[in-house]
Amino acid sequence: MTDSDPAASATHKGDFVRSLATGLDVLEAFTPAEPRLTLTEVAKKSATSRATARRMLLTLVERGYAYTDGRTFELTPRVLSLGHGYWSGRSWHELVQPSLRDVSARLNESCSAAILTGHEVMYVSRVHTRSIMRIDLGLGTRLPAFATSMGRVLLSGKPEDELRTELAQVSRPQFTPHTLTDLDLLVEAISTAGQQGYALVDQELEVGLRSAAVPVRDAAGHIVLAINTSMAAGAESIDATRQRVLPALQECAAQVEAMVRSLGKDLDSLAAASR
Repeated sequence: MTDSDPAASATHKGDFVRSLATGLDVLEAFTPAEPRLTLTEVAKKSATSRATARRMLLTLVERGYAYTDGRTFELTPRVLSLGHGYWSGRSWHELVQPSLRDVSARLNESCSAAILTGHEVMYVSRVHTRSIMRIDLGLGTRLPAFATSMGRVLLSGKPEDELRTELAQVSRPQFTPHTLTDLDLLVEAISTAGQQGYALVDQELEVGLRSAAVPVRDAAGHIVLAINTSMAAGAESIDATRQRVLPALQECAAQVEAMVRSLGKDLDSLAAASR
């Protein structure tokens, strides 16, 4: 074991705290579908003995993280404070970066996250692997939403009449021979992105560049962020790209969504910190 790589030795027997792991298993036994459980149910769902589950539950009750009526147990709102002090006040970059690093390593492609600001997307987090575009993409970079995969995912959350009105008022340059600029075709493409849950844009912003994006939603179901990956357009077919990258992007989005939804009202301050 080395001081520089503690994660590499986390599975060593001497470094694993079984009681902490069991406590976390007990916490995870409670779900929105089953918010109230008996001791027997907690023991079964956390794969531990009744005696151990009882000690864990009574400790949670004593610390204010759970409540019991003598027969059943349920978590209290105090559990939201676990980790909340760290994540509240974080910027989008700090929130998303760990998940982006994971999906980038999995795909071996550059991955980014962006929010919608007016008629543009603004990059709030990015993991770079290799250069495909001629321009450098960093935090704060803005690109036209209509011609990007993240932009189309973010725009898909708007009502169609509002979307059409906004697009009609926005300049839509023909960046490449493939760029969709026709208003009706754009509205259709964005609506399709909303229906299928992803957008795939091929060489519309720059020749040779392909990207795919998925949405991240808050607790109310509103699209607040888009996550994408980009690659060289000629390396594989569009269908191959879709099959290769979408599962990983969707898993990444699900991880970020869980964190976003745990922030609740603090999401507004997080977005403000990223602008």
